[in-house]
Amino acid sequence: MRFLMFSAVLSGFRTIFSQSGLPWVVWGLAMVMASIAGVAQSFEIEDQRQFGPANNAVAPDVLRVLSTTDTDLLAPLIESFLNTRPTTAVDYVAVSSAELMRAVVDENAGFDLAVSSALDLQTKLANDGYTQAHRSTATAQLPVWGNWRDHVFAFSQEPASIVLSPVAFEGLELPRSRQALMSLLRRYPNRFRDRIGTYDVEKSGLGYLFATQDLRTSESFWRMMEIFGSLDVQLYCCSGEMIEAVAKGEIAIAYNVLGSYARARTDLTGLIEIVDPQDYTNMMLRTAVVLRQAERPDLAGAFIDHLLRAAWGERADPAYPFPRYPSGLASQEASLRPIQMGPGLLVFLDHLKRLRFLDEWRSAVLQK
Repeated sequence: MRFLMFSAVLSGFRTIFSQSGLPWVVWGLAMVMASIAGVAQSFEIEDQRQFGPANNAVAPDVLRVLSTTDTDLLAPLIESFLNTRPTTAVDYVAVSSAELMRAVVDENAGFDLAVSSALDLQTKLANDGYTQAHRSTATAQLPVWGNWRDHVFAFSQEPASIVLSPVAFEGLELPRSRQALMSLLRRYPNRFRDRIGTYDVEKSGLGYLFATQDLRTSESFWRMMEIFGSLDVQLYCCSGEMIEAVAKGEIAIAYNVLGSYARARTDLTGLIEIVDPQDYTNMMLRTAVVLRQAERPDLAGAFIDHLLRAAWGERADPAYPFPRYPSGLASQEASLRPIQMGPGLLVFLDHLKRLRFLDEWRSAVLQK
């Protein structure tokens, strides 16, 4: 679904009506006026929800969050953030990573905070000047590898997992590594034809990040993609769709799925099996940044601090929806490899480098 989003003009309207206490119908009229005036900007929204007081006269402080994280997953943390802020509301807009970049870079949409699973794209936003620095006692407690130049802040570690259908593998040993998976697919091609799923990396920012990290880590990446392509791999936009497809029996294997999303689906126990590959498991860092044009950088920074304390604080926060892994890299299992922040992530975002990678990916996966 495509919604009209109005940034600069609506930002002004929002401030005016917040201070005046005029009813929401006037706010709606302002939106129409902005549209007619020709200042409309559009990007695709997956979900939008307001937390806290719905009336701007009651909640003059509004934090606008643009995020790739499923609303339901982050809702408990948003609500706990608002517990001590009775006059604050959070306007939460869920989008894909590509649409987040479009909203921030192309449309200058009026958001205060961006939350994304695509660490490389968040790093690019910071590198290209679309974010602002934030420092606090919470950011000072972050692991060094979880904070990039006081602009990009990690608040989760989430594995790129393989989700399998136990029914589809009946009579077979579940593959626990990429080599075991490729060997199995070579032996039973007809059993798994049309039944493998992975990201469409041309559309998914997280899928592109995982794929390029695989390429940097594994010499057999292109061989595995060729095997997937020869078996008519199914392409998806996001982890949630792949997890559902496995649970419904539409596919037997979902590769590079967010393990945190799969483990959160306790309703699918018995229908899916989650494997963190033993050869290596890329660990995605979900991050937050304060946007350069934020109207409420103070609220954005406070929310980042709330996320960081939930992720890295000594006491486990019951509202925190992700697994808590050790913060010290040396203490982690050798197979768990957090994706490193820094300029290295920008290599595959170079225009020509990206084009070359996508050409090879199409050749291997689409085989056209």
